Amino acid sequence: MTVTPEGTASAGATASGGVRPDQRHGGAASPSAGVSPGGRGPEGGGRGTASGRAEGAAQRVTELIESLPPGSRLGTKEEMRTLCGVSVGTFNEALRLLQSRGLVTVKPGPGGGLFSAEQSPMVRLGNSVLALDTQQNDVADAVRIRDALDPLLIEDALWHASPADIASLRDHITAMERAVDDTDPVAFVHANWRLHAAIAAISPNSLLSSLYTSLLDLIEGHTLSVLPSGEQPLTEYIAQRHELHRALVDALDRRDRDEALRLIHEHNTSPAAPY
Repeated sequence: MTVTPEGTASAGATASGGVRPDQRHGGAASPSAGVSPGGRGPEGGGRGTASGRAEGAAQRVTELIESLPPGSRLGTKEEMRTLCGVSVGTFNEALRLLQSRGLVTVKPGPGGGLFSAEQSPMVRLGNSVLALDTQQNDVADAVRIRDALDPLLIEDALWHASPADIASLRDHITAMERAVDDTDPVAFVHANWRLHAAIAAISPNSLLSSLYTSLLDLIEGHTLSVLPSGEQPLTEYIAQRHELHRALVDALDRRDRDEALRLIHEHNTSPAAPY
């Protein structure tokens, strides 16, 4: 999970959020700041492909962002490119990655440059919170509509799921279990969404299935991270959600309509809803 904590500037930044002059032209940076002990930045750090170098530069900037309060000035684009030790084209790609992840904003004009993104909007989901890049209201509405469609898709799955469909659903349950074992809530949520998409794909109603998967895509596309709500440990929460989804797939396999509908109701109305 990427959570931007309150903190002080790292070794590569001034108190005002800019880059120190001694690091603007290849000066030594702290190894913890993402530069190899040999002094090479991402361009020469063994990442041979262009995409690998861009990802390395993006990671270098991410590490700096994590040491600063939201909204901090990181420096000019050229200062950050020099700090990362990459070409203009590579840094432009890294900047695109950072912007797509909602981590960096670019402000033009005097005093402008690259800034760490302001605090992400949040949508509460039971005993956890999704940190979003934008569109808080849209995501909250999509979750409500998705929940309303779940019983329809469960009814279709009870009638139309083949043995191969059930086997596919169990593969997604296994992926969720691995995320629980790895204590990786982000991987768990993505595996969970893939399970729900697979249930939707069973429906012969193409309009219903398409609408549902579009809602999932909207939710997933704006989610940056999964955070604890403070009421229950996140690892305990996702373990409970895994068990609920495993029981739901078991009920679909048995064609147990009452149990499947009871579980999807619990899924969407319990304090641990909705994923």
